[in-house]
Amino acid sequence: MKAVVNTKPGGVEVLELREMTAPAPPVANRVRVRVRASALNRADVYQRMGRYPAPPGVPPDIPGLEFAGEVDQI
Repeated sequence: MKAVVNTKPGGVEVLELREMTAPAPPVANRVRVRVRASALNRADVYQRMGRYPAPPGVPPDIPGLEFAGEVDQI
């Protein structure tokens, strides 16, 4: 899978498209979603700039806290 990654705090020049390893199969009471679209909001921009911490449990280097897709594994 691919993801846009914040390589360090800064402007849009710090974004890189990278190949990522697929997530592990979900554990009990969880699902895995194949993301088809992701939205960026002000929090994502501030995270990229190093001005806003990522929410607990969310990778700080991958923007797009909001997304839509389809469940591909239960």
